[in-house]
Amino acid sequence: MIVDVHSHFWEYPRDFTADFREQAKRAKAGKEVDLTVRYHHYCDEAPEDVITIVFGGKAKLSGIWVDDAHVAGYVKRAPKRLIGFLSLDPTQPGWEDEMRMGHQEWKLKGIKLMPMYAGFRPDEPRLAPLWEYAQQHQLPVLLHTGTTFIRQAPLECTLPRHLDAVAIQYPDVKIVMAHLGHPYEGECVAVIRKHPNVYADLSALYYRPFQLYQSLMLVQEYGVWDKVLFGTDYPFTTVNDTIAGLKNLNKFTLGTSLPRLDKDAIERVIYRESLPLLGLKLG
Repeated sequence: MIVDVHSHFWEYPRDFTADFREQAKRAKAGKEVDLTVRYHHYCDEAPEDVITIVFGGKAKLSGIWVDDAHVAGYVKRAPKRLIGFLSLDPTQPGWEDEMRMGHQEWKLKGIKLMPMYAGFRPDEPRLAPLWEYAQQHQLPVLLHTGTTFIRQAPLECTLPRHLDAVAIQYPDVKIVMAHLGHPYEGECVAVIRKHPNVYADLSALYYRPFQLYQSLMLVQEYGVWDKVLFGTDYPFTTVNDTIAGLKNLNKFTLGTSLPRLDKDAIERVIYRESLPLLGLKLG
């Protein structure tokens, strides 16, 4: 079984502002891409037994806002294959009510945060109610860490080091840093190595293969393969393409003295049973 811990649901252009769409076009050489998620398209590019964690996103600063009710509705289409997370923007009024509604009314099982896109740091004091709620109700929290194409999103807010303070204060919360924190992979590896309940996913990295090779070599040298989870970032990538990308990484070493990534460790990442690690169950 494969668990994809990082997949999205949204409709395009409904869930994005005109500014976000224009900046997204700039990142795609001027081409506008329909990002609407359709479950059957996801399944077409994935093994039959894949289990998927799915969320939308809320970041008023950057122009993305997906209602948690829409995510809950998406999950109901395949409850034996999908697990929904709620999303929060703690810079906006009413976010604590949205957190309780997403969890208690929509039955979503984790929290997704977009600190850089929304313009906050995860270790800010105003987020204490969020971390306390997550700890009390055993909700895992997945955060975007790493870069973006959105000009108004402050890079300072995305640094993996900020999760160190959170994990010290809330050691029982299961935390996942998305995208191995790229391009701050060294910080990410240092944090997941230090804290038993902090993990990273490798979503949306295979199409920068040499960067991913170097990132996973850091993972290997620091001995934290067990803290890396499989994820895609669908619809930007697919399950099958991500798997193929991971399995091809050692091609960089052919005919060189470069060290090889542990093929068995890569296989364990692909087939890792991430749900129990995050305290999650289907249904």
